[in-house]
Amino acid sequence: MFAMAGGIVLSLGNLATQYAWAYVGLSVTEVITASITVVIGTTLNYFLDDRINRAEVLFPGVACFLIAVCFGSAVHKSNAADNKTKLQNFKSLETTSSFEMETISASNGLTKGKAKEGTAAFLIELEKQRAIKVFGKSTIIGLVITFFAGICFSLFSPAFNLATNDQWHTLKHGVPKLNVYTAFFYFSISAFVVALILNIRFLYWPILGLPRSSFKAYLNDWNGRGWSFLAGFLCGFGNGLQFMGGQAAGYAAADAVQALPLVSTFWGILLFGEYRRSSRKTYTLLISMLLMFIVAVAVLMASSGHRK
Repeated sequence: MFAMAGGIVLSLGNLATQYAWAYVGLSVTEVITASITVVIGTTLNYFLDDRINRAEVLFPGVACFLIAVCFGSAVHKSNAADNKTKLQNFKSLETTSSFEMETISASNGLTKGKAKEGTAAFLIELEKQRAIKVFGKSTIIGLVITFFAGICFSLFSPAFNLATNDQWHTLKHGVPKLNVYTAFFYFSISAFVVALILNIRFLYWPILGLPRSSFKAYLNDWNGRGWSFLAGFLCGFGNGLQFMGGQAAGYAAADAVQALPLVSTFWGILLFGEYRRSSRKTYTLLISMLLMFIVAVAVLMASSGHRK
């Protein structure tokens, strides 16, 4: 049950993250969720693992992650202000019509070719292509979804820790504990079932203004489905390796896998054009966030111990 509970919160966190990407962006979403995961999850794992990680090293690392969360929120707020400035030709983001969007697109040269990343035309084209419309929406919505995802992610590793080590002594005397691979099986099954139920539910009763669809339409539309399968396989392998490492060196130190935002920020900036042509303030906050994150991951790895 602990392993399955871990799979449930992981599935909820993954789904929430996909909504948060539209509002907050890939870079900041991953940093905030990963940092919350470390601040809450690593602290829980430290006490569950009977303090096998070095506290004098571990908790300064957790503090660095917490600072990275603050920087991430500041980056999002600053970048949102930059985008609003770029789109100042609109009388109001909340009342912009599709005709106005087309007019602005033409005046920025969008109809003659691909818009330059970071320009108003690029933001308009992105808004037209994405399923979740964010123009005129409060930035608070994205941050609330992001923090919810972070809290979900912070609970799946401690739940798995309880499943394999039974720190709460829920098993009867003489009953063997689950090994990592058996627990991971139940973990994955519950994550799959929850994802299946929620996605079918959101197909017919969507949220955040998304269009209604059907299971038949889902099966007929394979655009981008290959990337989805690849993401699922990578997530599965990553989780399995994290749990194997946690069982050997302590689940608190294994949370060093939260270095993933360093990769996602690379993708977001270089491949998806995030933060292009932003203000100096945004760039300063972004660099500060990444530097703090690098320090936090290094300190967290240095705290690793050895399970007896």
